[in-house]
Amino acid sequence: MITLKAELFEDLNGTPGGLQAALQNALKLEHSTIPPYLYALYSLRRNTNTELAQLIKSVVMEEMLHMAIDCNILNAIRGTPKIDDPHFVPKYPGHLPGGVEGSLIVGLAAFSKQVVHDTFMVIEEPEEPLHFPVLTLAAPVEPDTTIGQFYAGIVEQIRKLGDGIFTGDPKKQLTTGFGALQTRHIHDVESANEAIQLVIRQGEGTKTSPLDPAHELAHYYRFAEIYYGKKLIPNPDPGPGRPAYVYGGHAIEFNPADVWPVITNPGRNPYKSGSTAFKLNHEFNRTYTSLLSTLQRTFSGEPDQLGPAITLMESMQEQAFVLMATEVVPGQTAGPTFDYTPDNG
Repeated sequence: MITLKAELFEDLNGTPGGLQAALQNALKLEHSTIPPYLYALYSLRRNTNTELAQLIKSVVMEEMLHMAIDCNILNAIRGTPKIDDPHFVPKYPGHLPGGVEGSLIVGLAAFSKQVVHDTFMVIEEPEEPLHFPVLTLAAPVEPDTTIGQFYAGIVEQIRKLGDGIFTGDPKKQLTTGFGALQTRHIHDVESANEAIQLVIRQGEGTKTSPLDPAHELAHYYRFAEIYYGKKLIPNPDPGPGRPAYVYGGHAIEFNPADVWPVITNPGRNPYKSGSTAFKLNHEFNRTYTSLLSTLQRTFSGEPDQLGPAITLMESMQEQAFVLMATEVVPGQTAGPTFDYTPDNG
């Protein structure tokens, strides 16, 4: 059994209310990874570095799926996801919610291979990552607590509480928008466990394979492909004692000249009031906050709001492209702050 730091699971006190609090923390955790990934994605100039941009985008979409799974489990046990809330929005730079990867400080930064290695791969790192050639780095530092371990504690508590906690309104289950949700109606211990195992495997793979249940690379290995600059493929020269996979496929091109020189960790209100960057950032934050509000409605029994939520995400990207092309000082451009900014804010 995995031993976890006690303070990470103080909510798991053997009660349904404690489990609801832990799942809300899991929801915050999944969301907290999205702004850093989006910030790096937005910093790539439009229609450049297309393959690595698509890899980042694919991870973001699955993080959205993981948020949906957390919400479905919360609703299934009569909890209430809290998304449209200023306390839901992370502060950057800062630690991940729940004490996951406790030594890691996560910030908002332009895309670079160093950011991928030092932040994104650490966020997604399995408890026992699989190492394949071509590796040119030192062995990774042993993580404090991985996302998989965090969810393992939640699964253990769900099993202890049993099927009797699953009394939530089934109409609040989101079953559209993501293929994985269409066949995963969460209504008991096993269906919740299966959904959480999907979250873990999409992020980390397994102890024996880098693939998720859909035979796609887990997030950790997609980011490793970006870092090493080559696709991870089955070893063309397999045999006893040889690795099953190698970073030996086609090159994933990266042109650093096509990354906007955006400010790192812009913080709150970093731009002069009334300036172009200030106005553009404010509008971005209003769209971001509208997205949170729309997701709140989506997971509160209005699944038809998922379409508008996706439209808002597309609007955020277009607004970010304009913002990141806006110079704030010579040689440096603006970036979105991801602040909670309601319409009257």
